Amino acid sequence: MEKLKWVSSLGLLAVLFFICASSETTPVRKFLRSTNHRELMNKSLRVQLLTKDKQREVTMDNGIVQVTLSSPEGFVTGIKYNGIENILETKNAEDNRGYWDVVWYEPGKGGDINIDKLACTDFRVIKSDEDQLEISFTRKWNIKLRGSKVPLNVDKRFILRRGSSGFYYYAILEREEGWPDVDIDQTRIVFKLQKEMFHFMAITDGRQRIMPRPEDRESGQPLAYPEAVLLTDPINEELRGEVDDKYQYSLENKDNKVHGWITADDTPVGFWMISPSEEYRSGGPKKQDLTSHVGPTVLNMFTSIHYGGKDINTEFRNGEAWKKVLGPSLVYLNSATSKNKTLTLWTNAKAQMHREVQQWPYNFINSEDFPKQDQRGSVFGQLKVNDRFISERWMEADSAYVGLAAPGEVGSFQIETKGYQFWTKTTKKGYFVLNNVRAGNYSLYAWVPGFIGNYQYKYNITVKPGNKINLKVIVYEPPRNGPTLWEIGIPDRSAAEFFIPNPYPTLMNQLYNDHPDKFRQYGLWERYADLYRNRDLKYTIGVSDYTRDWFFAHVTRNVGNKTYEGTTWQIIFELKSWKRGNYKLQLALASATQAEIQVRFNDVDRADRALFSTGLIGRDNAIARHGIHGLYKLYTIDVPSSHLQRGNNTLFLTQSRSIGPFQGVMYDYIRLEGPTGN
Repeated sequence: MEKLKWVSSLGLLAVLFFICASSETTPVRKFLRSTNHRELMNKSLRVQLLTKDKQREVTMDNGIVQVTLSSPEGFVTGIKYNGIENILETKNAEDNRGYWDVVWYEPGKGGDINIDKLACTDFRVIKSDEDQLEISFTRKWNIKLRGSKVPLNVDKRFILRRGSSGFYYYAILEREEGWPDVDIDQTRIVFKLQKEMFHFMAITDGRQRIMPRPEDRESGQPLAYPEAVLLTDPINEELRGEVDDKYQYSLENKDNKVHGWITADDTPVGFWMISPSEEYRSGGPKKQDLTSHVGPTVLNMFTSIHYGGKDINTEFRNGEAWKKVLGPSLVYLNSATSKNKTLTLWTNAKAQMHREVQQWPYNFINSEDFPKQDQRGSVFGQLKVNDRFISERWMEADSAYVGLAAPGEVGSFQIETKGYQFWTKTTKKGYFVLNNVRAGNYSLYAWVPGFIGNYQYKYNITVKPGNKINLKVIVYEPPRNGPTLWEIGIPDRSAAEFFIPNPYPTLMNQLYNDHPDKFRQYGLWERYADLYRNRDLKYTIGVSDYTRDWFFAHVTRNVGNKTYEGTTWQIIFELKSWKRGNYKLQLALASATQAEIQVRFNDVDRADRALFSTGLIGRDNAIARHGIHGLYKLYTIDVPSSHLQRGNNTLFLTQSRSIGPFQGVMYDYIRLEGPTGN
């Protein structure tokens, strides 16, 4: 019989209690499953670490949750909770249940993409007492590993606390000076749950449903790209004819704080990913990424090229050194006493998320790389807007986004992936406070809904431990040349206000019928050719309504036999007066994918003489991935008065690239400004 090594001691009563509680039939276990079990556990059971001589594994146990990991690799192989022996999919290999992975490649090496699951080589206990256990799995990189392992030092940490219905995890990734160049497309942690148990998924209050099974996707019909599958023979007949696509469940960083799954049992159990902070994610608050999807799979995405393409991968060049802490985050488990209380698990998970947010930054992390609250600083002030063509007085920046990120160019926070970012929204009066900021050197960035462009504070900001930096009043002057002659849309970095067509009846996801996020339906890009078969979109200022008459995406037209053509949209407007000088066209894009927008006024036939062209732009693929926005771009275009005339005018917007169905842009906002003094 294998010998158990007790790394932290238990009182005799607690040992006996734990043995009794492990049996499903004992009165103790039934009592533990009552609503007061957590209070009892807090008083009676303490955290322990168990190792087995003959098996390469370690187990953390606090009497509520038992977490087993392979040693020294650091894969989560089992999670025991509420009588379920293993929450994770036992049919999967041990390195395919709960694991970190990094998608990477060496530039100039033929483009081969590698997936490194960060299997470690050493295990150690960081802290072990009756209240908390923190363990570490590490791997050191050396030149002999080049080509087989991502050039990073890895330290994966797992924490179990007394009385906690879940466990915390984080990773410290590091590069040393002089290491080889590398590109990293994705860094994440993945948990794959028992597919026979977990059928209900919840992402937000309005995005939760019974989900298809993995087998449903395998028997389904592949669509335009591998992630999208039409369910033709699902186990649950009610799902027949629906489309499943993991990108339909994406969230913006600012909203991605809790998501997960619930079992279909009579006493349902919930498994939740809780992320109390955005500081360790990349791309800013509007960056979108995956959450949970069919598997059942639960993700925490730290970096990825989703909704940005290679513009937002993480590149290391010239032997650059680097270190970053990803996390900590919480895997949280809860249970209900009966099936009719299933949805209370979502409510409870949200409440737990709010508690975690209030506790951030955690004071129980045992790493000098994770600063406590008193080692951090704060930056605060008031943001105002100066647009003299709207108001002679400065305006308060209501609900603006203000953040600190690595120093760079205006708007560069969107593609910044190596550092930490700290964001908040202003009050109605434009006041903002950025608390719990790590010490470091930052730029302050902002944008204001209702105004185009990006703000960047003119000085870098150095935050030191305990600093309270008051910027007082700072003023954003959005791009502006003259008075507004006409405008289309709302400058909010999204195309959601434009016309979103209904999906094809045979390609629906029922979740998004009559839903504010109807843009998440599959195949909407193809509806353009249905609505504009023989002509392209024409929009008349003063007559048309952008919520009905401006298609949400400027895409190609399918003309049959997998052949596509570019499209030209027209904006018809009247100038009651005309004045010499430069007009300005403000062209704000919410998304672009392998597109080119050519701008002409009153002369569409002069193909070689466009007034302006964006050139080939964009790799965010937001059109295919139901994203409604990707990376924001703003073009301020000079329009000489010689291109315009008094009376009727036409602006031609040509999307000229046409290799496939997903090339195009989503407009955020378009405005024509008159010359100054007009």
